[in-house]
Amino acid sequence: MNRKLCFTLFTLSVLVLCAGLALATKDPELKQCKHQCRARQQYDEKQKEQCARTCEEYYKEKKQRERHREGESEEEKEWGGRHEWMNPGEPAEKQLRQCQRQCDRQEEGGQQRALCRLRCQEKYRREKEGEGGQHKTQEEEEEEEEEGDEERQWQGQEEEEEDENPYVFHKHHFTSRVTTQHGRVAFLPKFTQRSKLLRGLEKYRLGILIANPQTFVTPAHLDADAVFFVSWGQGTITVIRENNRESYNVKRGDIIRVPSGNTFYVTNTDDDEKLYIVKFIKSINLPGQYEAFYGAGGENPDSFLRAFSWEILESAFKTKRDSLERVFFQQDQGPMVKASKQQIRALSRSQEGPSIWPFAGVSRGTFNLFGKRPSHSNNFGELFEADSNDFRPLEDLDITVSYANISKGAMAAPFYNSRSTKVAVVVAGDGYIEIACPHVSRSSSERRHQGSSTREEGSATYHKVSSRIRTDSAYIVPAGHPVVTVASQNNNLEVVCFEINAEGNIRFPLAGRNNIFKVMEREAKELAFNTRADEVERVFGNQDQDWFFKGPSRRHQQQQGRAYE
Repeated sequence: MNRKLCFTLFTLSVLVLCAGLALATKDPELKQCKHQCRARQQYDEKQKEQCARTCEEYYKEKKQRERHREGESEEEKEWGGRHEWMNPGEPAEKQLRQCQRQCDRQEEGGQQRALCRLRCQEKYRREKEGEGGQHKTQEEEEEEEEEGDEERQWQGQEEEEEDENPYVFHKHHFTSRVTTQHGRVAFLPKFTQRSKLLRGLEKYRLGILIANPQTFVTPAHLDADAVFFVSWGQGTITVIRENNRESYNVKRGDIIRVPSGNTFYVTNTDDDEKLYIVKFIKSINLPGQYEAFYGAGGENPDSFLRAFSWEILESAFKTKRDSLERVFFQQDQGPMVKASKQQIRALSRSQEGPSIWPFAGVSRGTFNLFGKRPSHSNNFGELFEADSNDFRPLEDLDITVSYANISKGAMAAPFYNSRSTKVAVVVAGDGYIEIACPHVSRSSSERRHQGSSTREEGSATYHKVSSRIRTDSAYIVPAGHPVVTVASQNNNLEVVCFEINAEGNIRFPLAGRNNIFKVMEREAKELAFNTRADEVERVFGNQDQDWFFKGPSRRHQQQQGRAYE
């Protein structure tokens, strides 16, 4: 079995290399992908070469899919969500395509991608054997049982956190505002419904928009300010600013601001990939509440124009009622509808006012986080950041947007923000966080730490608030609260963060080459720690990396997965 796996992996690698020679190297998408490989500072030369081969393989397969797509049925064109593995009840061939596309998106190195695709092939083989009535081996049954145990462990841990951890949200906390066969829009409930400790976020909401390939999200405006971050896919976002229509072709890493009251609509222009947009909303009218107002629509979505009397509408539009009814009663497909290829092409090329992205000025259009050099980068991770100096529309909202990619088995340095509260969403991978908090309920903590020394009333007692996190988890880190983020041993952990109260904020690292303790006088260290200064300096001077470090051992991470405090 091992010899067969090695031979298959070797053959796949050779095919990828040979296919790369035949590709059109001037293709913009392929060039951009290879450029991002070369820009990864934590990669060595071998990893960069593997990454480039991954780009070539993906590009070749995508072109093949496009050539064969005309002959496929509508059912074959639809495929599962980014966060699903294999959907029971679907044909095995379709599941195989879904699985392999997940590998294309989630695995960074060429070798890891190849192994992932081989696992898909093996799972496909087992599915086909099952259809033929063959029994699963004991090893396969144990593997499935282990996967089920892991999922049950996740669910049990998430339920346990409900009462004790107000700062972490998981997938089941998101509620759908829009659900159609072409996509969905889901939001977390108001933060203050979870805990009074989150009163500082009472004006804000966090949501996710998922649009299937070739989907049009109908025009609407919000009674709230919005910042969108494209976490996956590509599309076109059009915003009506006063009398101008501004369209921006967007891709992964793009930030766009949609001011309150501005009508906007979104198009997923890709034939295969879903479009994922993380939405950070600041309400205008009522704290934490906002509405989407659909002007263009009919019965579903309901156009707000239908709320006016027919006499008003006839006078306003200078049109007879029968003509108005033909317009305002036709749409019943919902806020997300399928668009034809001709319509997609027209929408993606449409422009008025400023030129379509990427030629629009960043001060008003979009800003791509990955087009800027990372503010911190080493072999253990990288951090991309955008503030109002990079993207002026963030200024009046007093927000920064950042993206951390922590390598598997690594950790981000413990630190705290001086002013900013962080709202973070995991867009890929898994790991865990630990927060030092003086505010959480002490009842459960006291039960677990009975016998500890008592403290005087009013003195600070810090409790570790910890949680496992994975794709679609969200978490809050209040200002002043020290936090650590750790990636699992199996996957990179990728997190997009929105930080409010950004002006004047300082990140204070507690470990690493530039930690705050190294700046203190020797006398201050001796008095504060009640030990010799050289011992304190040895502890805080050992770590020679900055911001991203090697993480805890696998054994510690496994223990962390079973123990929450």
